[in-house]
Amino acid sequence: IFSHTISLSLKMVKGSQKIVAVDQDIPIIDMSQERSQVSMQIVKACESLGFFKVINHGVDQTTISRMEQESINFFAKPAHEKKSVRPVNQPFRYGFRDIGLNGDSGEVEYLLFHTNDPAFRSQLSFSSTVNCYIEAVKQLAREILDLTAEGLHVPPHSFSRLISSVDSDSVLRVNHYPPSDQFFGGANLSDKSVSLTRVGFGEHTDPQILTVLRSNGVGGLQVSNSDGMWVSVSPDPSAFCVNVGDLLQVMTNGRFISVRHRALTYGEESRLSTAYFAGPPLQAKIGPLSAMVTMMNQPRLYQTFTWGEYKKLAYSLRLEDSRLDMFRTCKD
Repeated sequence: IFSHTISLSLKMVKGSQKIVAVDQDIPIIDMSQERSQVSMQIVKACESLGFFKVINHGVDQTTISRMEQESINFFAKPAHEKKSVRPVNQPFRYGFRDIGLNGDSGEVEYLLFHTNDPAFRSQLSFSSTVNCYIEAVKQLAREILDLTAEGLHVPPHSFSRLISSVDSDSVLRVNHYPPSDQFFGGANLSDKSVSLTRVGFGEHTDPQILTVLRSNGVGGLQVSNSDGMWVSVSPDPSAFCVNVGDLLQVMTNGRFISVRHRALTYGEESRLSTAYFAGPPLQAKIGPLSAMVTMMNQPRLYQTFTWGEYKKLAYSLRLEDSRLDMFRTCKD
């Protein structure tokens, strides 16, 4: 049994031998610094890794604490109560294990909200808490995108206008990774003689523009660096993690990196993460900004497409599949 468990662990976490030091080369940006310095640091982080942490971000701690506690309370409920907020054939709902439409799964349960559709949120006792949190992280995302535009010397609000629209397609996802003795597979993995590492959420990039994420004090997030090595991200409940999405890589004509990342579970403690995925309206046209093409003195690397077209493709593929290659102007 022991050898079988170990082989399962190695099978579940592909490439685990390629992990480097915790937080290696992960930028931490203090947003209370002088504005031009912050914008410069954001651009550098987006170019080198596509991922960074922000501190002194201005999101009220009460808003954060309420969202975390209400989420913990929800996931502690009996399964039948949680499943009661799972509308049939609706993507915005409570779910567990099944992540995508093509067989992707993980050791995770989640709540998925559309930020512009209050119908599902109204089913929850803490809908007002969710609404406050969404507004706070949306404002943070807009500020980061405006600082990004300033650092790139492109027209103001080039990026933030896309998520400020009343019909923006942004979503909020709350992920709960339970301890090993509560894994959904039904196996009893609570034997502490075996340290089992499993994939909570598989390797992927985020298709939207930008992701703003925070977690409780339990680790598990890893990002892939330029050498293809996995960098473990230390948990910091006072900070937000920010990563570049596919659309921002396209709009910067490949200057920014849509970072590949994953979440692992280590078995002993529950991990809770809350991610705001900043997306444009479905009909918004996405392509390299002309200023970025001129500035980098290279041809356009990507075609122009709508977010609706890209989203449809993204959700038709497996989680780990590379989507951006299908929209390159020149394919090898």
